[in-house]
Amino acid sequence: MEMYAAIGMVVLLAAALATLAPAAWGLDRAEFPPGFLFGAATSAYQVSWLLWSFSLLLFDRSVRMHYRDCDFWFQIEGAYLEDGKGINNWDIFTHTRRGRLGGVNSAGIAFYDRLIAALWQKGIEPFVTLHHFDQPQELETRYGSWLGAGIREEFDFYADVCFMAFGDRVKFWTTFNEPNVFAKHSYMLGTYPPNHCSSPFGTCNSGNSNQEPYVAAHNIIMSHAAAVDNYKRNYQAKQGGSIGIVIEMKYYEPLTNTTDDILAAQRAMSFEIHWFLDPLFFGEYPKEMREMLSSNLPKFSLAEKRLLQNKVDFIGVNHYTSIYAKECMLSPCDLNTYEGNALVLAIGERDCVRIGKPTALDGFYDVPEGMEQIIKYVNKRYENVHIYVAENGYSQHSSNGLEDLINDVGRVNYLQGYLSSVASAVRRGANVRGYFVWSLMDNFEWAHGFTVRFGLYHVDFDTQVRIQKMSAKWYHDFLMGSRPVDALLTLRADS
Repeated sequence: MEMYAAIGMVVLLAAALATLAPAAWGLDRAEFPPGFLFGAATSAYQVSWLLWSFSLLLFDRSVRMHYRDCDFWFQIEGAYLEDGKGINNWDIFTHTRRGRLGGVNSAGIAFYDRLIAALWQKGIEPFVTLHHFDQPQELETRYGSWLGAGIREEFDFYADVCFMAFGDRVKFWTTFNEPNVFAKHSYMLGTYPPNHCSSPFGTCNSGNSNQEPYVAAHNIIMSHAAAVDNYKRNYQAKQGGSIGIVIEMKYYEPLTNTTDDILAAQRAMSFEIHWFLDPLFFGEYPKEMREMLSSNLPKFSLAEKRLLQNKVDFIGVNHYTSIYAKECMLSPCDLNTYEGNALVLAIGERDCVRIGKPTALDGFYDVPEGMEQIIKYVNKRYENVHIYVAENGYSQHSSNGLEDLINDVGRVNYLQGYLSSVASAVRRGANVRGYFVWSLMDNFEWAHGFTVRFGLYHVDFDTQVRIQKMSAKWYHDFLMGSRPVDALLTLRADS
């Protein structure tokens, strides 16, 4: 029965490949320099949150038992190709719980020891992130999570445990993934745990949207700085690795050519990107934020500024979409939005024309040229630092039929367009060193649960059965340098 199902799916894939945009066949891995890293990303909580029974996490209290596990171990099986070639890098997120308060979690250390060993055995280099949205409930109880400065010491200890345990085999470390998204959704909009917000940004049981996002961000920035300082002083020379941070980055275009909308786009970039990166490179928050937020934005002490002098080795760019920016300083807007604190309204249409093809996530569009623009922007502002595209992916509605989900033509065209944009940036001198697709497989997408899918592999969340999507086949062929016509003929022969 399973064999026939697989054969039928190959026939469907062969038919669907013929519908790809012509450009999807034109991308060549040779357009990227030698040593350029390619991979697929996942997040521990999003694929394995019910797999273990260690200490309670903050997100566990929020989602309860409404979601199902995606079986973490499949990532090891699915991240490499059977011939040992293709994807040579894989983004994983450590999930060692408890830390200083309860001692080192030996089971967590053992789990990642096995995982890292299995990855290297298959020729896959791990690219490890220490924090991806979740943290132990104990830290919320004790410190108020990121609102309390005491969490900095906990994170520093946790990072040190990871450097010591895994640093001989992990050469790429990321301290935080999308702390800008986390701070806004957790402490401004209240859509992520601990669900803090206040009017006009949302209605929550507690919180202060005018202050808490910036207090949390300040503690995250200083936790990052402490971890980087520790790594560079005590580990980097002997372990030979590098360390950075990953920021979510939309590319904001002015809705009109008016000065007000141009300034709105600049403010949106400041509240999205400069908020976290300017302190790491320049020792201060951006002036646009200081002017608007005044005393609500914390100030760095002299001791904190000294700690910030340790520069990151790379910036991770998570980029999914571009969007138009409309000013809201002089005209009324709904501030209960992601850009509301910048007094900006993000709009996907100009003169009734969409900025790009819509995807399953509201406000996310297929605008491949935005990838090159955001890369150039980051390279120019931050001293030509190394860049890794840490996440880039395309969403589908889970309610789509199985055939549509597997024959994901939209995802293939999206990935081809954005990878072509990365290649163009590289040709023009951008210092990009790698690219990761989000995501290796369908998983739990935070507030969206299982209603949207980003995976190269389809997951049946009830049976845990996986099916290779057309995008996985396309990515394989791109990495292998296969000619598209050869790939299509192979599929037809297999059918």
